[in-house]
Amino acid sequence: MEARHGNPGDRATRRRGRAGAPALLVAALAGVLIGAGGWTFRYAEGFSYLSNDPRACVNCHVMRDQYDGWQKAPHHAVAACNDCHVPHDLVGKYVTKVEHGYRHSKGFTFNDFHEPIQMKASSRRIVVDNCVRCHAEMVSHVERPTFSADTLDCIRCHRSVAHGPTR
Repeated sequence: MEARHGNPGDRATRRRGRAGAPALLVAALAGVLIGAGGWTFRYAEGFSYLSNDPRACVNCHVMRDQYDGWQKAPHHAVAACNDCHVPHDLVGKYVTKVEHGYRHSKGFTFNDFHEPIQMKASSRRIVVDNCVRCHAEMVSHVERPTFSADTLDCIRCHRSVAHGPTR
């Protein structure tokens, strides 16, 4: 009888072998994705975006005009990209940098961004909040914008302060 059914230990070994194949496939795919992501992050100089260096903004050629304009603008001496474009709390700053980094890298990779580059409403709110934070004494009496298409805000009237004269 035992010869007919074989050794029970052999069947268990075969089952483990078949069950291990999907796990091996998942591990291999995860390794490829992590490796490709790491290589892409390094190639794209990803760590530079976590810094406060304004030159990180021109790693992508699309931002060259904004960077050049900022260098000629009145705020050049007192504010860099992160001073205006990200929240100033630690978590908010890096959450925003990750969100922007993902959106920008996707847009530039698939070439599906608006030309000339435009801010999203959430980014505009961050910039206006930072304007108000830095200029609180000067603007404390001004009503905060509601960000509708018809509303005035700091950027609409003072765009050239941050990025130089508009064309």
